[in-house]
Amino acid sequence: MFTGLAFDTCTAPPLATMNAWRSTSPYGAIAVYVGGKNRGCAQPQLTAAWAGAVSSSGWKLIPLYVGAQPPCQTGSSPEKITAATAVSLGTADGADAVSKASALGMRPGSTLYLDMEAYNTADSSCAAAVLAYTQSFNRAVKARSYRPGFYGFASSSAADIAKATAQGAADMPDALWYAKYDGAADTTGSFPYAQGLFTGHRRAHQYQVNSRETYGGATVTVDRNAWDAPVAVIG
Repeated sequence: MFTGLAFDTCTAPPLATMNAWRSTSPYGAIAVYVGGKNRGCAQPQLTAAWAGAVSSSGWKLIPLYVGAQPPCQTGSSPEKITAATAVSLGTADGADAVSKASALGMRPGSTLYLDMEAYNTADSSCAAAVLAYTQSFNRAVKARSYRPGFYGFASSSAADIAKATAQGAADMPDALWYAKYDGAADTTGSFPYAQGLFTGHRRAHQYQVNSRETYGGATVTVDRNAWDAPVAVIG
């Protein structure tokens, strides 16, 4: 578990940058894209050796997996959910997420965050397919002794997960990471759902995007997150 400021950026930075930022930036954790057919950036730095070195220097790592995306999503994605494939895709992607995280030295007990982009929540068949996929992904992750987390947008994907959780749906994520660009670096006052949901250090808030920042002479464009949630277990 980590509480503090975290950042995410499309490509994991070189070790020299991570070292420069460790002692000079306000951040204590970094989200890294461990896999998924819809992962958008190459990851030349992201190896077990990198993860081990970054972790040893004090950083916490947040694994993010960009799996299949909503059937009603605008634009093209290499992997999309359908009603017929939601469960099988979720099972396969959950297993793959664990495999990718394990290869980086992330041990059982790590929380793996499924990245689900925005969609039209009024499209009931689309929302149902996303929920079935997410539940199947979560079951596959839990079966391998890892923990499922979920990243989504406050007004769409994360909202549907919060709604299903409040209604008592099975196989929901252990932690919710919501994107709400209000500039508020917290997980309480900014939390857009019922205050009883995802309590006990199980919330994260992406509150600002595309911030170009320089620390220790190294510049990276990052998204900022207020973090109070589980992370990877390394070593």
